[in-house]
Amino acid sequence: MKIKLTHIILAGGICLAASAFVIDNVKPKKKYIDRANMNTSVKPGDNFFEYANGTWVKNNPIPAKQTRWGAFNLLAQENIDRLVEILKEVSKTPDQPKGSVKQRVGDLYASAMDSLAIEKLNFDPIKPDLERIAGIKATDDVITEIVYERTNAIAGPFFGFGVGADSKHPKVNIVNFSQGGTTLPDRDYYLKDDARTIKIQNAYKQYIVTLFTLTGTDAKQAAKNADIIFGIETKLAKAQLSRTEMRDPNKRYNKFSVVGFKNITPHFDWVKLMPAMKAAGQDSIIVDNPEFFKTEDNLVGSANVDDLKTYLAWGILKGSVGSLSSAFVTAAFNFNSVLSGQKVQTPRNERMASMIDQNVGELLGQLYAEKYFKPAAKAYMITLVNNLKSVLGDRIKRLDWMSDETKARALKKLAAFSVKVGYADKWEIYQGLIIERNDYAGNLRRMAQWQYNFNLSQLGKPVDRTRFNMTPPTVNANYSPTKNEITFPAGILQYPFFDFNADDAINYGAIGAVIGHEMTHGFDDQGRQYDADGSLHDWWTKTDADKFKQRADKVVEQFNAYTVNDTLHLNGRLTLGENLADLGGLNVAYEAFKKTKQGKSKVKIDGFTPDQRFFLSFAQVWRGSARPEYAAQAVLVDPHSPGQYRAFAALTNIDAWYKAFNVKPGDKLYKKPADRIKVW
Repeated sequence: MKIKLTHIILAGGICLAASAFVIDNVKPKKKYIDRANMNTSVKPGDNFFEYANGTWVKNNPIPAKQTRWGAFNLLAQENIDRLVEILKEVSKTPDQPKGSVKQRVGDLYASAMDSLAIEKLNFDPIKPDLERIAGIKATDDVITEIVYERTNAIAGPFFGFGVGADSKHPKVNIVNFSQGGTTLPDRDYYLKDDARTIKIQNAYKQYIVTLFTLTGTDAKQAAKNADIIFGIETKLAKAQLSRTEMRDPNKRYNKFSVVGFKNITPHFDWVKLMPAMKAAGQDSIIVDNPEFFKTEDNLVGSANVDDLKTYLAWGILKGSVGSLSSAFVTAAFNFNSVLSGQKVQTPRNERMASMIDQNVGELLGQLYAEKYFKPAAKAYMITLVNNLKSVLGDRIKRLDWMSDETKARALKKLAAFSVKVGYADKWEIYQGLIIERNDYAGNLRRMAQWQYNFNLSQLGKPVDRTRFNMTPPTVNANYSPTKNEITFPAGILQYPFFDFNADDAINYGAIGAVIGHEMTHGFDDQGRQYDADGSLHDWWTKTDADKFKQRADKVVEQFNAYTVNDTLHLNGRLTLGENLADLGGLNVAYEAFKKTKQGKSKVKIDGFTPDQRFFLSFAQVWRGSARPEYAAQAVLVDPHSPGQYRAFAALTNIDAWYKAFNVKPGDKLYKKPADRIKVW
């Protein structure tokens, strides 16, 4: 799972004795730092992850239904268990008022758990789509089908399409076109030819064969279909920008008039097609990769129509697999197990709880928040965010590598940060969405259609800055550059990230570092390119930008040296934003912690000093392990570094950590003071 961390500051300075900095310094009721979870036979300066977490990892193997297991997963599992219990209870009563929260959530779960009805239908729900595609005769019919599928939220072949904020005018919504059209997690899966990649390619082709044969296609034709689909997707993959290239927001920002876009894709008359896709009246759009769309247009215009029909049929199959009979679901799991290493399928009730959270999260979220979210947690978080925001402001003022001119703009951006905690002040009610107790596949289609219609309805309206971009039970946090805001759902405001009964060292080392992380995202390699209003705008002097890049390049070098599965090196450029956020967030959280009563003391708890508890709290957030298959995939697709490195990599650049654990020259993690990276 992915996480971003945030930081905030109280304008006007910090009151060092203020209770706002104090969580509630009572003696902890439990051992938040427990030696039984540590491997104290290892020196902290040799392997801090193992020192802090080694015995816990050894005693907590990855469950068969998981691809990795650790602090995040434990909390996410706890939240899923809670959702399942809520859903079981609310689904017991089938006669709730039509359109109410409980009726729609309960009936959706009931329909999703009616496996006998789903099994009986087999692939009937998609037969009309496959029959419609079979009737295609010409290229123009292919384009008509592409538009039909997207407008009816059935599938999204060839490219991405949606409405979002204009990065250079962040209060305005605009149509965005993005590269797409492939199935495997990254373009490299189509372009590389090492043994692991070939194994995945073969498993993917077998997956295609299996799904087609389940719909009645003979095995020989299904094998041909797999080659056709893989060939089309490979051509699209070659035209895609890499994930590292896509980290450049200016490279992704290519504004066209609708007519101008039509001119580079002559087979797609966007002047006519956009109104058909419910995006009428637009004079301009943003395209993330124009060259991709040229390639796609040429492919659609030159490919055999029967091949394009096969590709479109595949889009229907893979996109609908979760709503079909168990044979289809099993085939999808078998392929996913090759990618991720997952040993057994996640229980259906958990999968359906996740599905409901993803599709109508603010209906289910109301029931979750009512039962599990404490309003006091929101008030505490706002205060803590403001405290950390103040610290970050002080740190910016003290930077020795940044000019006063750029500092003033950075402080202006920091002051403009907004924060969301728990859940939205106003719940989304999904007006008009109909959920039927006996129509699982239909419910999925109607939810997708509602989401599409809602997204397109935002055209002509200002960007809604009140909406949450994560559901209440989500164990995550994030920063939005175009809104210049940080968000903490209710799901993450629990141990090991936050506990009202814990001492300051524990909370500042965990949720404090999370807050600091998200705040630093506003000033990482991507976030720093957006100004206080959320506009993609260069507010740096060239000299300061060059100095930032020099420091950021050192972070890239540090992480490029780390490996997973012994031989796969991390991509320090892909993970740069998260690594910068970890480094900045931890520094901010530590400095804020040192302003608390405990931070100023030397009183030990369970044998550990306040500083040791702070750093150990941070490290144990990242305790866990991953299956080799998952770890290898994450190197390609995940902008976050593996937890075993996040637990200590930032620490090696923080002087206080060396002092807290007596890390000295000769220790494996030791860095000379001059080599310790200082950014924010």
